Amino acid sequence: MSMKLHCFGESGNAYKAALTLELSGAAWEPVFVDFFNGGTRSDDFRAINPMGEAPVLVDGDVTLTQSGAIQQYVVDKTGKLGGAEADKYEVLRWVLWDNHKMSSQAGMTRFLMNFLPEDKRPQEVIGFMQSRLKAAYATLDAHLAGRDWIVGDAISVADISNCGYLFYEEPFGFNRKDWPNIDAWLMRISEVPGWKHPYDLMQRALPA
Repeated sequence: MSMKLHCFGESGNAYKAALTLELSGAAWEPVFVDFFNGGTRSDDFRAINPMGEAPVLVDGDVTLTQSGAIQQYVVDKTGKLGGAEADKYEVLRWVLWDNHKMSSQAGMTRFLMNFLPEDKRPQEVIGFMQSRLKAAYATLDAHLAGRDWIVGDAISVADISNCGYLFYEEPFGFNRKDWPNIDAWLMRISEVPGWKHPYDLMQRALPA
């Protein structure tokens, strides 16, 4: 039986879960969430996730929310993408770093810059968030100097988590050419067999 991921293409957090499922070789299928028309606020969706957020993974009697938890579930279920046993806490450290320092801020900044009406975009907030993101990019770029992957010698959920928002074309203050180590790392990720762009893995909620 396939696992079901409630998701939508514009969500970088959903992309982390979807790409982990895809690269692990797990049997899964996306279930579209119409986010911009209130899909996560409906009573039916809240019955699945009272937090009112996507993604949500349903695997039989197991229902999980939060991308990091979903990623770890897939690692435990498939035995893939978790890195070497000796590195498991380093992998976790980078997943948590991403959730706090990178994705939470990239997701908000991208939303403010692209999915709000132009006259409602708070420029001071956007500028502040972009400065915080620049510090995060600098940390990641420096860590990747001389490395192929964030942890160990193969792609892991640490990489998948940290790249969650960095393949999107919508502007939010990130230009991969400004960060050569991140740029090379993203290229390596995109060359992993089975990799797909978020809009090829999940249905978009808004027209292209």
